[in-house]
Amino acid sequence: MRDGFIRVAALTPKINVADCIHNSEAISAQIEEAYKNGGKILVFPELCITGYTCQDLFWQEQLLREAKAALLHIMEVSRGKKCLIFVGLPWEMEGKLYNVAAVLCDGKLLGLIPKRYLPAYNEYYETRHFCPGRAEVRMILVQGKPVPFGQNQLFVCPQMEGLTVAAELCEDLWVPNPPSTSHALAGANVIVNLSASVEITGKSDYRTALVCNQSARLLCGYIYASAGEGESSQDLVFGGHNLIVENGSILASSPRFATGMIFGELDIRRLRAERRRMTTFESGEGQQGSSYVRTEFSLNMEETPLTRRFDPRPFVPSGREDRERRCEEILTIQAMGLKKRLEHIHCGHIVVGLSGGLDSTLALLVMVKAFDLLELPRKDITAVTMPCFGTTSRTYHNACQMAKTLGVTLREINIREAVNLHFRDIGQDPQKHDVTYENGQARERTQILMDVANQVGGLVIGTGDMSELALGWATYNGDHMSMYGVNCSVPKTLVRHLVRYYADTCGEEELSRVLYDVLDTPVSPELLPPKDGEIAQITEDLVGPYELHDFFLYYMLRFGFAPGKIYRIAKLAFAGVYSEAFILKWLKTFYWRFFAQQFKRSCVPDGPKVGSVALSPRGDLRMPSDACVRIWREELDQL
Repeated sequence: MRDGFIRVAALTPKINVADCIHNSEAISAQIEEAYKNGGKILVFPELCITGYTCQDLFWQEQLLREAKAALLHIMEVSRGKKCLIFVGLPWEMEGKLYNVAAVLCDGKLLGLIPKRYLPAYNEYYETRHFCPGRAEVRMILVQGKPVPFGQNQLFVCPQMEGLTVAAELCEDLWVPNPPSTSHALAGANVIVNLSASVEITGKSDYRTALVCNQSARLLCGYIYASAGEGESSQDLVFGGHNLIVENGSILASSPRFATGMIFGELDIRRLRAERRRMTTFESGEGQQGSSYVRTEFSLNMEETPLTRRFDPRPFVPSGREDRERRCEEILTIQAMGLKKRLEHIHCGHIVVGLSGGLDSTLALLVMVKAFDLLELPRKDITAVTMPCFGTTSRTYHNACQMAKTLGVTLREINIREAVNLHFRDIGQDPQKHDVTYENGQARERTQILMDVANQVGGLVIGTGDMSELALGWATYNGDHMSMYGVNCSVPKTLVRHLVRYYADTCGEEELSRVLYDVLDTPVSPELLPPKDGEIAQITEDLVGPYELHDFFLYYMLRFGFAPGKIYRIAKLAFAGVYSEAFILKWLKTFYWRFFAQQFKRSCVPDGPKVGSVALSPRGDLRMPSDACVRIWREELDQL
């Protein structure tokens, strides 16, 4: 729990209608099982102590008395268990009947939360039996002890900073302004819903969308527990459709028409980070929060075992259909950004350095798409290949063939003589393959591209991707510089999928063949001489696997996770792929390079944002170039 994860459960017991003794035993058994499995917040369905379908039996004094006795029994079962339990029952107060959620922890009744919106349409007749609850909280006596009664209640845990829980019941969620909206604005970041939602065709999809959308709008965890088997099937069937959702993403979903329980680990720190970032989410102790009663509850603090999945490639959708749709969308965003820039400055020519590698390939494909949208001739795209000391025949031929099949103008400018002349000017030994040897080539290429752009009256289009920007893997004023960077917010792990998508869908056999070969070529800047004709300089051998760095980048920038937490989830995401020591080694490299290379990101060219993480100094990342990495490195050193 030190990383902000808390294990929660939505539970549906198999009940007997109006048999409170049986139902309390079924609920108690599930509490025992869920607690043994690490559950800290347990949510049961609406009116589950009696059953939702009691109808006019709710007027029977015997049923109400037995329901209260069953609640007291469940309270005793909860004694010694440091977990928060929500269970539904009918509750009589001052001659009126309410549909309530009772909140229990360690043998104590912490609160009673009445349902506010009672449906009386179609199959529902709740107003026949129940009165709508009020938001305002008043104190009532239960067994001689004061207990809060009302909707505006928050349950906070001193041991887990930031954990704040609130509840609503079934129909409360389906109205235009659900109580959970007020709860969240008052500070709740976990909403529970005790429900009895009937099953009719198509309803499960709507229910799922409703829960997911509310969770996303409120930047909260949402635990939805619904009535299931055992309810009366006189006219209706209840499916026990349970959901655990975090900020719009489903962590767990039960099969319908079943009983049992589902678990999930909500990430409270992630939710808090989202709310800190979202300045339009105005929550806190202001006017909204002042009307709420806050009740503390205790949890046993322990490490939460994680069963939730962490995608090792968070920038890349795992499903093929989603991935292809995303690739088409991203290519269009990139092309539309370039299209607007060209239209604005009335420019009909563009220039790119084409190496035969992935990044310059993607840039050229985007340029072609933009020109097609503008109905400009592709021949006015100038692709410049600039062979030098490290160029291999494979990448050279791929660059030439790609330009030919796409119908763009290809210029070949060998830079060996120019670079050697420059080395003589500055006294650099050509046999000394150091950073000057490498960067001299990169800067010569950029100078040529800028001058060629002047010749044709065009723009130089940058090819560098977001992963390279994050690591500072670019030559300052070399490949670091351009007049518009179409790949600037595309991570390396996604570049590959964009090129593959284009190859799969372009419908041109020769172009596809070239693109597939580019995809099979190792990522390299090709600045060192080849060995036996093969690429000698493999980027990922030098800076580490890009899939690791993209994973680190996503969770550091998107959610502000600390190094220890990123390390923990990376071990889960890459289990069986990389060793723990290997992950930690490159995590340390990532932090050092990310902080040390900010000065390069502070002056990058314009370029379009395509995803939720971007590094533009004019957009998503306002970071000082001289920020100290010390406190992050100190945590890394303790791992």
